[in-house]
Amino acid sequence: QVEPFGLASSAGVVQCWPCARFAMDVDYEEDEGTKPTATRKIKGRGAEDDDRYAGKAGKFERLAHDDDEAGPARSIEGWVIVVSGVHEEAQEDDVFEAYAEFGDIKNLHLNLDRRTGFVKGYAFIEYETKSEAAKAIKGMDGQVLLDQKMTVGWAFTKPFAGARRRR
Repeated sequence: QVEPFGLASSAGVVQCWPCARFAMDVDYEEDEGTKPTATRKIKGRGAEDDDRYAGKAGKFERLAHDDDEAGPARSIEGWVIVVSGVHEEAQEDDVFEAYAEFGDIKNLHLNLDRRTGFVKGYAFIEYETKSEAAKAIKGMDGQVLLDQKMTVGWAFTKPFAGARRRR
C-alpha cells in the first residue's frame, strides 16, 4: 500500500505518491560549483561617479603671509596673544586694564570654569596690529598680576618652511 504524500528518490528523480505522473528530474551537482557573478553594489557617499565632489575639494583659503619665515601668524581679524598664569580670582577688567596700555584691544577672552566659576588660568587677547601685540608680549611676559606671575606669547605661530606637512 502507498502512503498519500510520501516522497521517494531514486537516481535523482523525486516522486510524489500517489500522483507519480508529476515527476521532476533534479541534478544536485550542477548548483554546487556555480556562484552568482553579479558585482556587489556599493552604497553611500562616493558610490556613483558624479561631479559633486569635483572642483575645489580639499582646497582651503589661506591668509597672505611669507611662507619662508617662521614666527607669529595673524588670525582672521587681528593678532592674538595667549596669557597663562592668570589668577583664578582675576576679573576681565583687571586683565583689560593691564594690557590696554600697549594698544587698542579688539577682543578679550577670559575663560571660566563651569563648576567653580573661577578663571581657568589663561586668557586670549587680540590686538589690531602686530606691533601692539609684540609690545604687550615684551612688556607683560614675566610680570605679576594679583600676586601671580604671567607668561605671555603668541597664540598662533607659523611653522618653519621645512616642517610643513605635505599630503
